[in-house]
Amino acid sequence: MNDKLVFLGLLYFVQGIPYGLQSSLLPVYLRGAGHSLTRIGFTKILYFPWVLKVLWAPLVDRMGTKRRWLVATVSGLALTCLSSAALAPEAHIWGVAGTLLAMNSLASVQDIAVDGAAVGLLKGRGELGLGNTAQVVGYKAGSVFAGGGLLAVIDVAGWSWMFMLLTFVYAGVALFVWGAPVLDDETVRGQQADGSRRVGQGADAMRPWRVWRKMLAVPGTPWTVLYVLTYKLGEQGAVTMFPLFLLDHHMTARELGFWNGVIAMGFSICGSSLGGLLLAQFSIGALMRRVFVLRTISMVFQSSLLTVLEPSPLMKGMAVLSMSVQHFLGGLITTLTFTTMMHCTQRAEESIQATHYSFLATLEVLGKLTFSALAGGVVDWFGFQVAFLFFLTLSAGTALHVWTATFTGALREHQLKEQPK
Repeated sequence: MNDKLVFLGLLYFVQGIPYGLQSSLLPVYLRGAGHSLTRIGFTKILYFPWVLKVLWAPLVDRMGTKRRWLVATVSGLALTCLSSAALAPEAHIWGVAGTLLAMNSLASVQDIAVDGAAVGLLKGRGELGLGNTAQVVGYKAGSVFAGGGLLAVIDVAGWSWMFMLLTFVYAGVALFVWGAPVLDDETVRGQQADGSRRVGQGADAMRPWRVWRKMLAVPGTPWTVLYVLTYKLGEQGAVTMFPLFLLDHHMTARELGFWNGVIAMGFSICGSSLGGLLLAQFSIGALMRRVFVLRTISMVFQSSLLTVLEPSPLMKGMAVLSMSVQHFLGGLITTLTFTTMMHCTQRAEESIQATHYSFLATLEVLGKLTFSALAGGVVDWFGFQVAFLFFLTLSAGTALHVWTATFTGALREHQLKEQPK
């Protein structure tokens, strides 16, 4: 099991690097250059390959092996970073955008392959919780490394040095994956070598509506689809806009890089890690019900800080506390969410499991991406106070949706017990 966790955690770590660059480093860089919040919000369009990945997920399922797909995509990321080291971001902003678009494209394909491997590798309730913890923690650790860590030193080290470092990181991981024995596991190898299943998939490829019907017919899928589209809306708006409020009134870019990019994300990782441990002790429905209520309360506290515009040590302390709590609860919720998604996917036919999980993961990204792109415009139009009231309302609505499902919907205890153990 330890080999599986290391393998998955490392792959999700390098997969989180593009997100860290774009979510933490790029907005602060653009805001410091005088760009509007609306324009910064629209940079989220660079995440668009993640929305499209469900279209080529069946291709990754049917062609080649997981090992080959992973080595190819991670090597492509290394080459992209190597070419980007020659860019000067002040003079080549479109080149920077192209770099991030290419990195998101490659990382989205990598995600399909590693998710497919994870669904096959993780067996039983215990492995599922720990595996999803490795997924979320690894991804966020990569985001912290790229967004917070590199933001804190980019002024000293420079853009070229940063991308050369990333080149070596990706190249090393590609070599590790090429020789990783965990991919020799009979479950994963059997999924890729089953000739009769490939014939069936080929028939479905000619009739894609059959695949969609199968996916939507999986028990719990309709509720899970609505949930993953909406569970992060209010939180995503607050997490995206609150650091920019602090940049306008209270903190420098370097302070934000440390407090929001490193410390707060460290709390997020702690929350994600705790989620895996709690899942071994408590039911997922009871955990989600309580954590969503706590998240709504934390957003009330964070929204109240928007009324304080004068910089002060007390305000900075309260802001750091608010971001830390919000990221901690967000990390915990993310682990619970991905575990719920994988529970749902394991109910599907083996021939469509990777595609089913990619479908849910794509919708999860779509919900966050769409709202992140619009959040800056909402703030520009209505101001921080009104916008955060809207974010709070969305968060409360999601908490109500989850609360109801634990008693009458997909999160009822007797339904969850039907999941594979």
